[in-house]
Amino acid sequence: MENENILIVIIGMKTIKIIQSTIETMIRSIQLFFILAFCLLLLTCNKAIDAENNGIANTDYELKTIKETQAIIIEEHLKNGAWNYSYNSKEWQVEIDKGLAKDSTIAYLWQQKAMPLFKKGKYEKGMDYLDKAVTYDRQRWQDYRAFIKCIFAKTYREAILDFADYKNRYGDGYVMDHTYNFHIALSYLQLNEFEKAEEIFKKDNEKQLLDHGKDWLHPVDLFYYGISKYEQGKYEEAIELFNLSLEIHPKFSDVQYYKALCLVKLEAFDEAQKLMEIAETNGKQGFSFNEDNAIYERYPYQVRWK
Repeated sequence: MENENILIVIIGMKTIKIIQSTIETMIRSIQLFFILAFCLLLLTCNKAIDAENNGIANTDYELKTIKETQAIIIEEHLKNGAWNYSYNSKEWQVEIDKGLAKDSTIAYLWQQKAMPLFKKGKYEKGMDYLDKAVTYDRQRWQDYRAFIKCIFAKTYREAILDFADYKNRYGDGYVMDHTYNFHIALSYLQLNEFEKAEEIFKKDNEKQLLDHGKDWLHPVDLFYYGISKYEQGKYEEAIELFNLSLEIHPKFSDVQYYKALCLVKLEAFDEAQKLMEIAETNGKQGFSFNEDNAIYERYPYQVRWK
């Protein structure tokens, strides 16, 4: 009888162990199931976010449908809406907001909402909206955002990073009539990294000459290339670049001003004085930067003529 009890106990213990093992296996299976389910959900969400951020639909048909719908909204609330008012008006923003209420993923509407704020000097708020434009169409608007950071907001380190990232993604190019490398070099110039700026200006200048010839050169590009040398005390080399700029834009008063400063350093005082007087005359007559955005924002090294 005692042996039978012992046997029953042994069998019971084995049964308990089997049950415990089965329960543990079930728990591990359930845990694995939830882990796999979570990973699948995360992957799906990431793909959805990537699709949204890059304006990618699941199919060509869906993409076409989305673009057609967005075009209708742009036509109604931008072309026939905001553009009928001054960009400084309340109505401009109201019309764009109506469009965004229908589809908040239209990058162009976010950019148009941001643009007037930059022209009013409201850089931080404008950047909130421009970031949205980049979120929904990076390829179209990131280089523009980098330009805004360089010329308007003057966040030069951020501009360099934005341009570098864009170049890595999509290659080199132009924004607002100048190369990405021009804006990168200008940003380094404003960070007082003159040697680095000169190096990038030099390579950019050589590439433009190779690709397009001398007629392609821009007087503003040559001016800032010259400034990078002026800041390092390379006055004769700076004058050579200033002269090239003046061949294209003969009354460019800012170039004449800094050329005169170089002449002073080289002790050509009479020539410097005459050129400074010419620069002042041209400056007061408005012969300065011919950039479209110069009416909204003072450019680096731009002279204020009283």
